[in-house]
Amino acid sequence: MGSFGTLDIIIFVAYALLILGVGLWVSRTKKGETKSAEDYFLAGKSLPFWAIGASLIAANISAEQFIGMSGSGFAIGLAIATYEWMAALTLIVVAKYFLPIFIKQGLFTIPQFIEKRFNTNLKTILAIFWLALFIFVNLTSVLFLGSKALDTILGSGDGSMMMYYIIGLALFAAAYSIWGGLSAVAWTDVIQVVLLVVGGFITTLIALHHVTPDGGILNGLNHVIDTAGDKFHMIIKRDNPEFMNLPGIGVLIGGMWVANLYYWGFNQYII
Repeated sequence: MGSFGTLDIIIFVAYALLILGVGLWVSRTKKGETKSAEDYFLAGKSLPFWAIGASLIAANISAEQFIGMSGSGFAIGLAIATYEWMAALTLIVVAKYFLPIFIKQGLFTIPQFIEKRFNTNLKTILAIFWLALFIFVNLTSVLFLGSKALDTILGSGDGSMMMYYIIGLALFAAAYSIWGGLSAVAWTDVIQVVLLVVGGFITTLIALHHVTPDGGILNGLNHVIDTAGDKFHMIIKRDNPEFMNLPGIGVLIGGMWVANLYYWGFNQYII
C-alpha cells in the first residue's frame, strides 16, 4: 500500500471518522424540527467570527492547492503566494462594500441578488450556469486531484483505483455537508484548518531539518536561500521563464483584482 504503514492508516481513518462524526453531530436537530433555508445556508446566523474565518480558509484550500499550487511554488517560487496576499486585501473590500448589501437585503445566494436586481429568468440562467461550472469543472478537478493523491499513497500509483477513490471522496463529503448545510461544513472546516496550520508548520520544520546532511532548521533555511534564492521574490521579472504564468507587477494591479473580487465576493462556493 504505497508508503503507508499501520500507524498512518490508523491516523487516516481516525481523521476521517472525526470529520464525519463532527459533521453529523452538529447537523442534528431536535425531534420534530426542520431546518429552514437560513439554518441551511447561514447556519442559523450562529457561527462566531473565528469559525467563519476558518471556514473561508478551508473552503479556499483543496486538492488544487495541495497539488497544483505546490507545483507552481516549485516552478515559480514564493511569488505564487501573491494570490493569497491579494485575497486578504480583497476580503477587506468585500466585507466593507459587498457584505452589507447582502445582509441588508437578506440574501443567501448570488442568484437571489440577481433575481432582486434583474428578474427570475436571469437568476435561473445564472443558477444553471454555476451548477454546471461547479459540477463539471470545480468538483471534477478537486475529486480527480484528491483521488490522484490517494492513489499515489494508498494504491499502486498506476491509476487503477482512482475511480473508487473519486466515488469514495464524493460520498464522504456528501455524507455530512449536504445533510448538515453550512453548520456542518463550517465546524469541520475549523478542525481542518487547525490541522492544516499545525501540520504545515511541523512539516516545514522537518523538511528544513532534513534538507542538509548536517541537519538543523537554520542550516536548512540558509541552504535553501543559497541554492534557490531566486525563488524568494514576490515580483517576477520579465526575463523569468515563468513570467507569463504570473506577469510581475501587472498582475497585482490588473487581472488578479478581477479574479479575486469574483472569487471572494460573488462566488457561491465562498458566499
